[in-house]
Amino acid sequence: MKTKEEVEEAERQIRTVQQVVDYTVREYPVEVLVEKHLTGEKTAQNEIFVPDYQRDLVWEDKRQAKFIESLLIGLPVPYLFVADVGNEDPELEGRLEIVDGTQRIRTLARFLTGELVLDGLEKLPGLNGFRFGDLPASRQRRFGRITLRLIELTEKADEETRRDMFDRINTGPVRLNDMESRRGRMPGPFVDLVREVARQEPFKTLAPLSEAAEKRFEREELAARFFAYMDDYTSFGQTDAGKVVSMFVDDYAKRTNATMIAEGPGGPTEMRLREAWDAMIRFVAHALPHGFRKSPSAMSTPRVRFEAIAVGAALAMKADPALPGARDLWSHLSSTAFRELTTSDAANNRSRVTGRIEFVRDRLLGR
Repeated sequence: MKTKEEVEEAERQIRTVQQVVDYTVREYPVEVLVEKHLTGEKTAQNEIFVPDYQRDLVWEDKRQAKFIESLLIGLPVPYLFVADVGNEDPELEGRLEIVDGTQRIRTLARFLTGELVLDGLEKLPGLNGFRFGDLPASRQRRFGRITLRLIELTEKADEETRRDMFDRINTGPVRLNDMESRRGRMPGPFVDLVREVARQEPFKTLAPLSEAAEKRFEREELAARFFAYMDDYTSFGQTDAGKVVSMFVDDYAKRTNATMIAEGPGGPTEMRLREAWDAMIRFVAHALPHGFRKSPSAMSTPRVRFEAIAVGAALAMKADPALPGARDLWSHLSSTAFRELTTSDAANNRSRVTGRIEFVRDRLLGR
């Protein structure tokens, strides 16, 4: 039998959590939803955007086509979840982060822009090989008017609430993210090194993260990506497995673990990685007064921005330690060209990965 105090505490917890899960239901036509997602995407100003912690576009073309087929024949589509995140970063004021539904929104964008070719349809086989522009104008208009429902979390919902909702919607409360899974599946000297450098105070100062991100080992994920891209970024996207960042980093971690085990503690690979990390951290601390932040007031570190600066700097220092273009780095990072390469939406395709890393590398080398 619970005491009165225990019951009151349980009720207090329920009411507290309910306050940050405040939401409203909205309904948008497909054409409006896609417009809100694409307009301003290249400059990170689109109203509905994909956050850093979300996955890449992993639906293969046939699955995307099947989703479009479902809409064409009138099957119901699950709610999309978005969240107003202006309470955490002034630059995001009025914009909506996609909590769940990135694959569907990206699929709609590919279809309406003519990039997606329908294939593998079973209910509407006559549409196989069609793009959106091949449909009669009347059907295009009707498709654009199909409405989708969104559950919009208000600004009361903090980042931890959104990430927790994302996990629960997708895979339940026991889902492991990439770094958590990597810790359990492939322990070894490389993962130990990642864990060690991620705990360094200078890194924490230069790359602020939310409490929720810290708890999910986001800092270790950043470090693991740094090493993988620094050593092998040109291989990213060359194979089917290498097109997904988590699989690319996993493959690198396995190979590097094996190498470091064979070399033993303090071997050449370990020393090389340590020196590259330390040199990169020293450079960023000296060259960028706000570290990896987008602005002095930013309270988080986007993955794509960290990767571009950290890996680009490491590659530049390897080519020319003098770094002739270091003085102008901040102005380059504030440019439209860099912003377009580091938007969250579709930021992990091959051209974006190589583009943003080489952008920083080349500017530091004065190219």
